[in-house]
Amino acid sequence: MQVGLARRTLTPFGLWVFGAAASAPMVVLSGGIVATYATTTVTALPLTFVLVAGTVALLAVGYAAMARQLGHPAAYYAILAHGLGRSGGVAAGMVAVMAYNAIQISLYGLFGATMADQLGGTWWVWAGLALVVVGVLGVRAIVLSTRVLAVVLAVSLLIVAAFVLAGVGQPAGGEVSWAGFHASGLAVSGIGGAVAFCVAAFMGVDAPGSLVEEAVDRRSVGRATIGGVLVLGGVYAVAAFAMAVAVGPDVVGEVAADPASGLPLSVLARLGNWWVVLASVVLIFAIVTSMLAFHSVLARYVFAMAREKVLPAGLARSSSATRVSAPRGGSLMQTAVAVLVVGVFAFSGADPVAVMFTWLSALGAMGLLCLLLAASVAAMTAPGRVRGPRAGVWEWRLAPALGVLGGSVVLALMVGNAGSLLGAAPGSLSPFLLPVILVATAVAGGVWAGHLRQARPEVYAGIGRGTPKTHAVPDAIHVSI
Repeated sequence: MQVGLARRTLTPFGLWVFGAAASAPMVVLSGGIVATYATTTVTALPLTFVLVAGTVALLAVGYAAMARQLGHPAAYYAILAHGLGRSGGVAAGMVAVMAYNAIQISLYGLFGATMADQLGGTWWVWAGLALVVVGVLGVRAIVLSTRVLAVVLAVSLLIVAAFVLAGVGQPAGGEVSWAGFHASGLAVSGIGGAVAFCVAAFMGVDAPGSLVEEAVDRRSVGRATIGGVLVLGGVYAVAAFAMAVAVGPDVVGEVAADPASGLPLSVLARLGNWWVVLASVVLIFAIVTSMLAFHSVLARYVFAMAREKVLPAGLARSSSATRVSAPRGGSLMQTAVAVLVVGVFAFSGADPVAVMFTWLSALGAMGLLCLLLAASVAAMTAPGRVRGPRAGVWEWRLAPALGVLGGSVVLALMVGNAGSLLGAAPGSLSPFLLPVILVATAVAGGVWAGHLRQARPEVYAGIGRGTPKTHAVPDAIHVSI
């Protein structure tokens, strides 16, 4: 009997919640938008968010179509295995595991530093407490995680809406400026860095693709993923617009760079100090739920690749012989990796935000953008048996092609402006360490696939093809009865 994840346990709304919660609107508002204005001084940041959202949405079309057809929890791994060959699949799986780990673990640095600033203490102690919470929730049924994520996401979006009302309701100079949407604002030196920051804000919206085996309806994966990109793109564009309107588009970069300005909380305070308190508390919960969302995706990647014996088979073991409510082996492994990396950063004395959060999140965002590009290429080259008899030109040809064109430009800007993301000194070569790590990880995955082909051909033949048959794993409702 095949071991599989609990089928038909996630609704379309639950899928959307995971993607949106991983992106974490409160984190983007409090950190991403403020940091982008401060670092790049690009006044057309709202328009930049719109353009980047459109590009990511195009890239997500082919990704979602392949994820829907394959139904594999390790989405990028299976997509490339079917579209670009088994070695490409293993390489993508390794890059995905590394990228998701980098983003998830980076949040421990942000959480620890935020808690230490608000309540005192050492950042790594707070990070350790978060590790325990995420580790405990990670081995529980995903329905519990979805409920937690939904509540925090709802309150986060409420606070962002309040921020927008506070900013637009009391504009600087008494007049609402639309400079944030002027195309002329894109022709400035800092636009590459702004694009890089915007891309990082959307990472995590691809999470529904890894939850497809547990979805009530596979077709909802596309709607949850693409809808998540478009909705969040609108939210982030409006929030960036409101921030510029609140303080003045000509000085928003200068104000954002001044810690004494207190953005975005100083704008929220116009509605009452209790909004500031609420936002500070919800930011903490938003960071934790973002960790939990990435943790859940990672656990499923490890489980699915271990189920096919590409990773050690013991990582796919569970207490059930057929139905897994949570991939315990993958969850425990991710927690162990997080403990190790947080320990290394704590021991080295590195800054939890300027080094740990910034570098690891940039690495993860660059890796996931590369995987979205590769998934679009895989969609265009996928054989007919994968596309199905009703394959449309838009989702299998046109949208992926447009996504690859736009995504390649975005990736080039991201790599070329990695220094802006990392705060590196001008002319420093250290930011190019990120693409080197990604390439080395992909090469290592390809080498491992070659080893499997020679030493374990039966494992190699099953790469990306290990999902249970439709009736091999009982539905949740049958089990509960």
